[in-house]
Amino acid sequence: MAKRLLCIRYDGTRFHGWQVQPNGITVQETLQDAIERLTGTRADLTGCSRTDAGVHARRFYCTVEVPDTFTEQALCRSLNGVLPDDVAVLSSHTVPADFHPRYAARGKRYTYQIDNGIAPDPFLRQYAMHLRTPLDEQKLNETAQLFVGTHDFSAFCSSGSSVQDKVRTVTRSDVVRNGDTVLYTVEADGFLYNMVRIFVGTLLDVHAGRLTVEDVHAALSTGDRRFAGATAPAKGLFLDEVWYETSFD
Repeated sequence: MAKRLLCIRYDGTRFHGWQVQPNGITVQETLQDAIERLTGTRADLTGCSRTDAGVHARRFYCTVEVPDTFTEQALCRSLNGVLPDDVAVLSSHTVPADFHPRYAARGKRYTYQIDNGIAPDPFLRQYAMHLRTPLDEQKLNETAQLFVGTHDFSAFCSSGSSVQDKVRTVTRSDVVRNGDTVLYTVEADGFLYNMVRIFVGTLLDVHAGRLTVEDVHAALSTGDRRFAGATAPAKGLFLDEVWYETSFD
């Protein structure tokens, strides 16, 4: 058997997130079905993250053990031949037996799309949050800089998280506009449950006057969820990239 690191991308619209669960189809289950179809064995898959229902990924990494008769290239071709159209395998790399795609990750980048046109764009309906009210991207960007640095992000984590250490280092947090699309990009050494979506909700709440910059400072200093904003819808969120010590491009 060979341990392979798969780089995949998927449209999360119809999935109930990455991880297998009893009440809905997931990306992990879909990949397991495809691998079982090829090998005859129900394989365990370990992912680099646990994306929520409706969240998309441009580059997501997971490990699986397969018969070593499947070369790296053949595994990609074979999986893409049996996977549904909303999941694709970009690459396959042989990794050591003790490689863990989550613990080995050095950092991640997420983007969040907001459709800011007067009328919603039908082609973005599953991939962006629509807001008709005009957004000032410069004001949003100024607020976004408050997240940069090493902080306890407890206020930006949804309840239900079992993670004890909520200190993370954010190295990039910015907002730009491209036509009617407003794009938020954030990079960090790790993320908490719903952290990016709460970042977006906070930015929008400050922009709308429901929160103040002082509230954001209070959220960062106290860890009190009440000082942070709402959780933005999942459909606008993309896992863009995961970085490892070794490049797997």
